[in-house]
Amino acid sequence: MKPSRRLSVLVTVLASIAILAGTALASEGVGRAATGGGHFLFSGFLDVQFGFSAVAKADGSAQGSFHQSYTLEGQTTSYWGTVTCLSVDTVNDRAWIGGVLTKVKSDDPGARLVGEDVWFRVLDSSQGQDAADRSTVFGFTPLFESSAAYCAGRPWPADNARTWPVIAGNISVR
Repeated sequence: MKPSRRLSVLVTVLASIAILAGTALASEGVGRAATGGGHFLFSGFLDVQFGFSAVAKADGSAQGSFHQSYTLEGQTTSYWGTVTCLSVDTVNDRAWIGGVLTKVKSDDPGARLVGEDVWFRVLDSSQGQDAADRSTVFGFTPLFESSAAYCAGRPWPADNARTWPVIAGNISVR
């Protein structure tokens, strides 16, 4: 199996596990959750593989994990992290997820470092509808002071600006 095919299969399996984990946690009384995995095209050309599971606990804290990986100009970058905040808009099926990088594997000397705050946002366009689910690439300081500030601020530009359609996979916000 080709390395790119293996990575694609791995992302699909991890996304499935993340979705199942989010479903299990939701059944244990967790109020809000966002899960997903697949691929989106950043700026219409860069294939970003992603997977995440984030749940909000009754005490206001959040838990979960996330991953994004891409190859640009021959340099592969993969980020993994732990969720520290989740904000959910159930009316518009949007979620803001923040956390801390726990693992970075990259050929790019300019890659971010373990321990840095990171955040992203997602849109669940619902099963069976024509519109695609959407995600963003990770954001880092100084755009926001911290991932907690990002989750609290819940930025969402008009017309889903700077979010990218999921071309394979699914996102669920509940």
